[in-house]
Amino acid sequence: MLTYRRRIALLLILLAPVAVSAQVVKTTVDPASISLRGPCAVYSLLVDDHAADGRLVDRTRDAHFRSLDPKVATVTPAGVVHAVGDGQTTVIVEIDGHDHNVAVSTVDATTPRRFNFENDVEPVLSRYGCNSAGCHGKAEGQNGFKLSVFGFDPSADYAALVKEARGRRIFPASPEYSLVLRKTSGHIAHGGGVRLPAGSDDYETLRAWIAAGAPFGQPTDPKTTAVRVEPRERLLTPRGKQQLRVIARTSEGREVDVTALAKFQSNNDGLASVQPGGLVTAGDAPGEAAVMASFMNQVDVFRVVVPRAEHIDPYPVVPENNFIDRLVLQKLRKLNIAPSDLADDAEYLRRVTLDVIGTLPTPAEARRFLDDRRPNKRAILVDELLERPEYADYWSLQWSDLLRVDRQALGSKRAYAYYQWIRRSVVSNQPFDQFARAVVTAEGPLGEDAAADFYKVVTKPGDEAGTLSQVFLGVRIACAECHHHPFDRWSTADYYGMTAYFSGIAVKPLGRDETLCVEGIAAAKNPRTGEEVFAHPFGEPAPTTAPQTGDRRAALADWMTRPDNPYFARNLANRVWARFLGRGLIEPVDDVRVTNPPSNPELLDALAHSVVENKFDVKALIRTITASRVYQLSSKPNATNECDEQNYSRALFKRIEAEVLLDMVCQTTGVAERFDGMPAGMRAIQLWDSKTSHYFLKVFGRPMRASACECERRREPSSAQVLHLLNGPEIQAKLSRDAGYIAKLAKREGGDESLVEDLYLTFYSRRPTAEETTTAVAYIRKEKDRRREAVEDLAWTLMNSLEFGFNH
Repeated sequence: MLTYRRRIALLLILLAPVAVSAQVVKTTVDPASISLRGPCAVYSLLVDDHAADGRLVDRTRDAHFRSLDPKVATVTPAGVVHAVGDGQTTVIVEIDGHDHNVAVSTVDATTPRRFNFENDVEPVLSRYGCNSAGCHGKAEGQNGFKLSVFGFDPSADYAALVKEARGRRIFPASPEYSLVLRKTSGHIAHGGGVRLPAGSDDYETLRAWIAAGAPFGQPTDPKTTAVRVEPRERLLTPRGKQQLRVIARTSEGREVDVTALAKFQSNNDGLASVQPGGLVTAGDAPGEAAVMASFMNQVDVFRVVVPRAEHIDPYPVVPENNFIDRLVLQKLRKLNIAPSDLADDAEYLRRVTLDVIGTLPTPAEARRFLDDRRPNKRAILVDELLERPEYADYWSLQWSDLLRVDRQALGSKRAYAYYQWIRRSVVSNQPFDQFARAVVTAEGPLGEDAAADFYKVVTKPGDEAGTLSQVFLGVRIACAECHHHPFDRWSTADYYGMTAYFSGIAVKPLGRDETLCVEGIAAAKNPRTGEEVFAHPFGEPAPTTAPQTGDRRAALADWMTRPDNPYFARNLANRVWARFLGRGLIEPVDDVRVTNPPSNPELLDALAHSVVENKFDVKALIRTITASRVYQLSSKPNATNECDEQNYSRALFKRIEAEVLLDMVCQTTGVAERFDGMPAGMRAIQLWDSKTSHYFLKVFGRPMRASACECERRREPSSAQVLHLLNGPEIQAKLSRDAGYIAKLAKREGGDESLVEDLYLTFYSRRPTAEETTTAVAYIRKEKDRRREAVEDLAWTLMNSLEFGFNH
């Protein structure tokens, strides 16, 4: 038997599908020639195979490099060419038995290096994390040595390194005995370990800077204005590799290879990881990832696409309901992934009803839909759901979370008025651009304009700018308050430009009411530089003269809601898409940045275009998404998409919000919940006060509305949640209530099969299978002496299943 098993295992290994390498047409080295200027100039070579199918395959790590004249230029085993002396030479690149020649010319290689602290030293401190928030960049510094986080204040960092601690951190007379070098090289104890081995290029840079007298540099010295990562995008096989090259462009027009000093970060390490130095390694799962390269507060992105190794031939013919299906299928073909089959009617009914109105279908609604034979019944269902009051309840809850309807800050009366304003906007299907404008430009007595209550909850200009940017644009600018955004292009000027729009806002008493007024000019002062920054949208040039006195928020609203604004329509499309598909095209949905690109950019652009064409009609967007075949796919995976969590090849299991789940428990048991201070019969999705005390809602992650971040609503499962549903006394009380639905069902005549069907329709919105019916009926009949308790047992079992606890 053991021999037989070994033979079977060997057979499976031998017959396992393997990725077949496409035929190589040619091999190239990029660039074909190099011109190096200045001391310590470097440039990285990239070696590529050109496959017959059009793909480029990185072979840099497989090649062997040698310089014909090491006195002019040397080359490392990784293909990095270093200038040594002036002149010309050739670098020979040997791969697969063939040689490729790269002409190298060097100029000014022996000229003494002119150091600039910001250009030469600060990048080394950033590259090795010395100025990160976990090391010397944290607020209190580390062991008496503090650097500005991410190097945003070079002057302060220079003073800390050169002038503080009685100047003992550097020793120009004998640079290698400088404390900064002794510690980072490991010659004396250092909490951060060895960061710069003695003799390494970066060690030598610091040593030479100290030997040159540790100059700060001149204001006229060139600055880095942009970086470019090469290549821009690659298709990699699972476990495939790609070496990156990062080029910085300076204010004087030069381009410099800064790969060794750049910092790299992947937005999905499971799909593609990256090593210091820029070597990207694809994972095993198919999908797309972005790798950020940053240098001197400039960023760029490399996109890696990893298809499944096995090709699908022929690819199945899949119907397309609208543009969503075409763009998703286009991506899936590229990844060698086939979509799942369509969800059946019961799965679709439960999914779309929970997604649109946050409520389970009743057994009667489920029967009616399942028995409906009209071919367009799914579209009809969505239209009906959008007109139900639960739609307004559910979506008002979501916008109340983001816009922070907070009783503690507003008081009960004002908080309820703020919530009712949001709900009226949802009921009337107010175009989203008008809704956003109303919040941004709210003014006057709070009793007349409830949207102005936002400014009583969020009271600081910087917080107001940050919250509204995050909610309506999906952009987090708060990181740029003290320093350049570490993962995006936003500077402190962008942050204070947005803050300036809200700088003169104040809530003042007005008789028995309060009023929101705006005074002064729209300007904010950067506390670090003392510079006055006038109101302007992020990414736009800052005005050099003061604007007219008065409220500038209308101009911000004009810019924000313009059809060509690159964030507003995309943010709405992405947020709504994430609600229905379980994952945003940009994830997290409120962290839009160049280094976190959409997983399907063409689809996000098309959705945003549809939003603009439909004049920011949220219901129209919902109809478009729910009509797509992509939304209607089954959650059951196939052999090609079982590892896909990113590309919408199947429906994802989605955690259900705390309020919705509590309402589901109440609906299925027929026992309403009582909330302190609220009218009897109020459902959890109707709660306007997030501070209403309730254990179930707390355990299942209801947000406290302390910020606008989507992350406030906790969606991670916990043992407390499982235990509460399994044996919580409140749950058992609902299941066993004499006047509850379960007790009534147990008493009803009509046969055990009918009872079981009602239970399944109640909890799952579907009819049971024959096997499920047989098992359940047998249990009820076995426990005939305790029939009601047996029915309660069945209901408890269904309630504690994954099928009930997730939307799928």
